Amino acid sequence: MEGKPESVEPRGVPQVGGGRERGIPEEEPEEHEAPEAYDAEVRQVDVLNRLAGPASGGPGAGSDRALRRTSHRDTDLLVTGHALARIASLGEALALISQLADADFPLRGQAVFRADREVLHCVGQFGLSDGESDAFRLPLRTAHPAAQVARTGRPVVLASPQDYRDRFPSASGYAEPTRYEAWAFLPLTTYGQLTGVWMAAFDAPVETTDGTGTFLVTLARLLGQCIEQTYDGQADRTLSQSLRSSMGRIGPGPEGVTVTARYVPTGGGLMVGGDWFDSITLPNGRLGVVIGDVQGHDVQAAGLMSQLRTAIHAYAAEGHGPDAVLVRASHFLASLDEGRFATCIYLEADPRTGTLRIARAGHPHPVLRLPDGTCLLKHVRGGLPLGLDLGEDDYPVSVITLRENEILMLCTDGLIESGGHDMYSGWLRVRSALTPGGADDLDGMADRLLNAVVAPQSTQPGDRPVTSFTEDDIALLLLRRDPLADHADRPGRNLRFTLEQDQAQGIADARIEFQGLLHDWARPEQVDTVLLLVSELLGNVLIHTEQAAVLRADISGAEGHRRLRVEVSDRSDEVPSRRAPGELSSSGRGLVLLDLLAHRWNLRPEPEGKTVWFELDEDGPEEP
Repeated sequence: MEGKPESVEPRGVPQVGGGRERGIPEEEPEEHEAPEAYDAEVRQVDVLNRLAGPASGGPGAGSDRALRRTSHRDTDLLVTGHALARIASLGEALALISQLADADFPLRGQAVFRADREVLHCVGQFGLSDGESDAFRLPLRTAHPAAQVARTGRPVVLASPQDYRDRFPSASGYAEPTRYEAWAFLPLTTYGQLTGVWMAAFDAPVETTDGTGTFLVTLARLLGQCIEQTYDGQADRTLSQSLRSSMGRIGPGPEGVTVTARYVPTGGGLMVGGDWFDSITLPNGRLGVVIGDVQGHDVQAAGLMSQLRTAIHAYAAEGHGPDAVLVRASHFLASLDEGRFATCIYLEADPRTGTLRIARAGHPHPVLRLPDGTCLLKHVRGGLPLGLDLGEDDYPVSVITLRENEILMLCTDGLIESGGHDMYSGWLRVRSALTPGGADDLDGMADRLLNAVVAPQSTQPGDRPVTSFTEDDIALLLLRRDPLADHADRPGRNLRFTLEQDQAQGIADARIEFQGLLHDWARPEQVDTVLLLVSELLGNVLIHTEQAAVLRADISGAEGHRRLRVEVSDRSDEVPSRRAPGELSSSGRGLVLLDLLAHRWNLRPEPEGKTVWFELDEDGPEEP
């Protein structure tokens, strides 16, 4: 530690009891043989047996006072040890120890020295003047009590100024020993090694034969443990700050897409935890985007996050697809053998077409915001979290097409579940914050989302987010497809959905997304009709063809008079025919239902395959 020694006033430091009798052994006690130890114990027991009660007023009364002082000393050490365990800096630790001073322990000044190569620096002080602390820059080979302790590891006690001058005559050039009446220099041990020296200066003589030595040695041990803990905390904070600085805010995307991101650390004290986001420039003008969450909120999680983030960035930059990136990342995390897993979403965006290829590893589903503010929870297929090496390396790729001014939101679970919310109530809160406003202010939208979660009580419209305590890290990323300069989509509500042959469970996901698309439809019974017809059309493709089903839904018109048009296309040339199914038949009702329930429908041949479409009017006739 370099620079001016640290000096902190005791304001705000936990209070402890006053000091009592102390003394210090100048040499470390040698190990006694068994008979000598036995004789010493017998003598101690004999003295205790001869102690008189406190009312006798004789010699026993003094011994009783000594016992009480010993009891107070032990209490002081216990309270001080607990308080030092919560101290965050060396200056606060010295200020806390200074509160032990009283008539029996006239502690006036303190200093902590630390070796730097061949020089001993004063790295912290309390109660010393600037001139005194500035004078302490001592070569380790010099004849100074602090340097001698640093070389030998044995404490040094100077009972008077004359004792100081006699034993260290050349040390007066560093600090003239006239202000104090006694000194103690004690070794400090951190990480099992002698790393410093603690100086305690007294403004009155101190007895060295009444147990004070043991008390000061114990204090020095507690101070060393506090320094070790402080260095660990500073290292954690330094690492955390470095990681957050390296993440920063996400860079701009290529022309055609805009990306913005936010990060809020947990309330646990670190500046970054296990959540992260990143963007990667890919070949052919594509953009890679990743968001993830390593299990845990400690500095170990932050370190793993940094390694995993770097690995995914490298795999993506090599040109691997989303599924291959996650497979490699999962093997990488498992190889670290840290016993932790991570959730993640990685996607490739093509700004020219708006196509997103998404792979998901146990992460919360993304949210699609349509140009009119409608928000849909996009159910994309996924695999296990990264790092769970169970022999199941399956991260299927889902394809979504973003239309102009549509926004895809990716987030970690901290955004959804903070504040005691579950996934459902948290989703409603996020939807309420994501819906208002236009698509042009992506930064304002991100700030509004954080304000709704991090500082809901104090937020006013337009305020920047205020950092407060959160139970979990929050990472948020918004990806918008920008309108072309010479063309902009008409305002409206749209949905695009591709269902592969091996994705039969996607029919249920499509029903959920249509419920979000029609959340404010004036005729609830028509919503049920739409869900039924969409299920029939998608099911027909999966059952009767070997092709994928591509679904498009568009809503146009003014509220209350809107029209929904749904198209389902496939590449099969087989044309469906209307049948008259029996009562027990399991199929053959698709076109019959379209005839009965849709206001309009038809089949349109395509250059490759066909399209079946239907329309419903919000203000149309009642269903038969």
